[in-house]
Amino acid sequence: MTERMRAVFSSLIGSTDDPLALRNLFTLGPAPADHGIAVRCAVGVFLPMAALLALDRLDLTLFAVFAAFTNIYGRVPGHVDRLIAQLKVGASFWVLMLAGWLLASVIPHGTVTGLWWMVGLTSVVAAITAGWAGAFTVRPAGSLFHIFCFAAIVSSPPRAGLGDSMFVASATVALALLLGQLGRISPSRRTPWVVTAPTPLARIEWRGVLLEAGVHGVAALFAGALTIPLAAALGASHHYWAMVAAVVPLAGHSTRHRVARGVHRILGTFIGIALLLVIMALHPSLVLIAALMAVFQYGAELFIARNYFFAQTFVTPLALLGTSIGAGWSGQLAYDRIVETIIGATVGMGGVITISLVRRYASRLAEPDDRSGTPRAVD
Repeated sequence: MTERMRAVFSSLIGSTDDPLALRNLFTLGPAPADHGIAVRCAVGVFLPMAALLALDRLDLTLFAVFAAFTNIYGRVPGHVDRLIAQLKVGASFWVLMLAGWLLASVIPHGTVTGLWWMVGLTSVVAAITAGWAGAFTVRPAGSLFHIFCFAAIVSSPPRAGLGDSMFVASATVALALLLGQLGRISPSRRTPWVVTAPTPLARIEWRGVLLEAGVHGVAALFAGALTIPLAAALGASHHYWAMVAAVVPLAGHSTRHRVARGVHRILGTFIGIALLLVIMALHPSLVLIAALMAVFQYGAELFIARNYFFAQTFVTPLALLGTSIGAGWSGQLAYDRIVETIIGATVGMGGVITISLVRRYASRLAEPDDRSGTPRAVD
């Protein structure tokens, strides 16, 4: 390879310091404790799904899958701190599932009015949960999982009774809490039973919380509103997938990191869809699908903090299997996922870039004039 070819190749793949560099699609960060949380998340999904299969109650799948999200928030080191964190998060999902079921029973589904209700309500949930997560320093931060939970339930008529639905949600949350405490069985892994006092937020941090809440709400609203005419023209549905994808780029250390998350979301979705199409072409049994959901959940948690692109190759089939196992698989779901993800991620990245440009412009206006020492006049 000549020096010129090396230079071209190096320019193409980019630097490891650049989150948008091609090489970072395949670069893994450290994994200090990802295996443990990945196992807990996989078991937390598989056991409820196995129980529903045994009882022939796949109509309750959504409530088991979304309640199992409580496991994702189990990365807190201390056992008592983990329990408190998961109690708060589990309660938030429980409330959202209850609200989603009640609203789904009255929203006029199959109409444009119904779509606008779904978009509006989900946008409010995005703002509230993003602000809640910021105020209580919940990790993962943001509204992504809460949007997914609420919107998936409210976007279609209830498939099961309220009592059965909330019982499954409660049992699955309880299982997540139990799994989060299993480490206490081993004396070597047991942590002191003490509560870490939270650090109060400063005034400037509260402003950041309110700003993030507003940005999440606006991004979700804009993406949802855009999909109503656009997705219809493209022959896609599942509008809330665009709303979920729109808030993905809002997390990150810098503008480039946030845009990279949006790009990785789109690329990972394509790979995940391809993987799922191969699997579904083999006509797997429901038992195997439940097992695959656990495998995908394990892979998602193993890579989510290390490489977002890799994680999406597991998240995509997991999400599609979770939303289709009780309603039936269709190739249309794969198409919808791609279209809605592109729309939503593009909206999110556009919002991130717009905010960055506005901040730069405001910063330039606030800079003193180098020649006179006085602030620049605003036209």
